[in-house]
Amino acid sequence: MGAILARAFADDEVVVIGRGGGGRDRIWDGRTLGPWAEAVDGADVVINLAGRSVDCRYNEANRRAIMDSRVDSTRVLGEAIGQAANPPRVWLQSSTATIYADRYDAPNDERSGIIGDGFSVGVAQAWERTAVESCPPGTRLVLLRSAMVMSPDRGGIFDVLLGLVRRRLGGSAAGGRQYVSWIHGEDFARALRFLIEHELEGPVNVAAPNPLPYAEFMRALRDAWGTRIGLPATRWMLELGAWAMRTETELVLKSRRVVPGRLAEAGFGFDYPEWPAAARDLVADWRARR
Repeated sequence: MGAILARAFADDEVVVIGRGGGGRDRIWDGRTLGPWAEAVDGADVVINLAGRSVDCRYNEANRRAIMDSRVDSTRVLGEAIGQAANPPRVWLQSSTATIYADRYDAPNDERSGIIGDGFSVGVAQAWERTAVESCPPGTRLVLLRSAMVMSPDRGGIFDVLLGLVRRRLGGSAAGGRQYVSWIHGEDFARALRFLIEHELEGPVNVAAPNPLPYAEFMRALRDAWGTRIGLPATRWMLELGAWAMRTETELVLKSRRVVPGRLAEAGFGFDYPEWPAAARDLVADWRARR
């Protein structure tokens, strides 16, 4: 997501804070205050994307790292905002659409959505709670309950899924009934700019308005690539593959049926509301970059 926003905000005055390398302007360990906090004082907007990747096995050490990286960085950023002489007017804080329950029967929006349970949901709840507790008065806090952000960048979720299609492995998974919530990277960046400019606060679902079952999602991606073949995978095959790839099947099997209720009510318009058109655009961009 950082690469997407770096492109989208290239014409703005942006300071990138991170662990080092990759064009970072300030270095931050994600746990403690330091010279990096000077960039927060006088900033108009702060966007926090910090957090260890969840693409790993959920053993005890990784669970702790996933939780701590989110809670610690959010708490310390709140401290930096609180001590700023000229604090930012807006804080856009990462969260996740995974906070909602595994659901098939109806979509989850911010008002009627059912909060789930389990490790990933607990992380999301702790993440949001820390942001709310850490945000000082005078700064508008927006909790970005983001769906999977699709972009042609190397190593992103779209790159991974397209890799399956290219190897003709992109069929249904465990029947393919589970819903996929997604958003085109360009719409993600536009949504964040919209949230900066409009007076929304609290939880906001940053997702395209039309989630769809995994089987249909992958069929559209195969069509965009130009192949009809996509070998399906059973649950046990997914478990074996996840073990070999050092990841978890939850990333594929959880039914994420999330819609952008508050963005839609506020008048935000999606350039890519439907997955087939988004998939065609992303495939074309992916090919142009290789």
